[in-house]
Amino acid sequence: MELATADMNLHKGMTRSRLTGQWIDESTGNLVPYAVMYNNIYDAIPQSGISEADIVMESLVEGGITRLCCLFENKTSLEKIGPVRSCRTYFLLFAKEFEAIYVPFGYSDFAKPYLDNPQMHALDGETQCNVYRTADRVAPHNAYTSWSGITESAVNNGYSLVYPDNYISPFKFNTEDSYVITPASDLKCDRIDLYYPHNMPWFEYNKVDCKYYRYQFDEPHIDEQTGQQLVFDNIIVKYVEPEYFDNGTPDYKVDGTGTGYFISNGLAAPITWKKDKELSGPTRYYYTDGKEITLNTGKTYIALVQTDTGISITGEE
Repeated sequence: MELATADMNLHKGMTRSRLTGQWIDESTGNLVPYAVMYNNIYDAIPQSGISEADIVMESLVEGGITRLCCLFENKTSLEKIGPVRSCRTYFLLFAKEFEAIYVPFGYSDFAKPYLDNPQMHALDGETQCNVYRTADRVAPHNAYTSWSGITESAVNNGYSLVYPDNYISPFKFNTEDSYVITPASDLKCDRIDLYYPHNMPWFEYNKVDCKYYRYQFDEPHIDEQTGQQLVFDNIIVKYVEPEYFDNGTPDYKVDGTGTGYFISNGLAAPITWKKDKELSGPTRYYYTDGKEITLNTGKTYIALVQTDTGISITGEE
């Protein structure tokens, strides 16, 4: 009884984050995140503010390059976020799962109908969101926004800054503070390589802090503002079937079912994923025996990987 009371007192006035599962102040726990589209070609790095992201989703867009959709929760001190780049449909649908205010700079023609959907709470940096350009890089790699700029723009567009009452998060987190979750697998994962042609990213597992450190372009992935490397507690690989528009631009079906991997704490487990509706409801992730996966508290990286591409998982004996 004394231990239970002490635990309640320790977290009094706090609640679990919907993005990380970590304890956060109750007064900010119901505020929606912001989802910012990051440029991720070599001319756009190092990026700013990216190490503060709670969730990062990466996907191949076109021409062998990737974009990153980064979700931030209550990062009010961020004054430089970006460089910001254009929308793709699957990123927008991902942001919607978290009821995020979605911030791109421009869009593909195929994404425009989704971007214009009032359900999406999108702020296009070309017309709706406070975006500024810097003189140290050439366009389009020099468009940035800020936390205060997004907030002001969201309010001006009439978007709610709090979660709806019936919101259901896609993630199920470990709620025990005293231990970490081990994926239901004996497949060791000390390194994972993703075969995105332009940046060729990979992650290395640190056995001391039980986190995965991100690399791309043959070097650590570093935030220009903080000097910190991108680090994650959970990695989800989501295999998706590519479809192509007439101009060769890929699109991905992110509803329905598919397979993938859940990677955490030095192990990788095969999983399946399921999303019932394209525009609503969460994606759920399951072990192959049907049990829903539980994430460790902390940051999560999600990779959309084409079914015909694959990944490489390496584990030390």
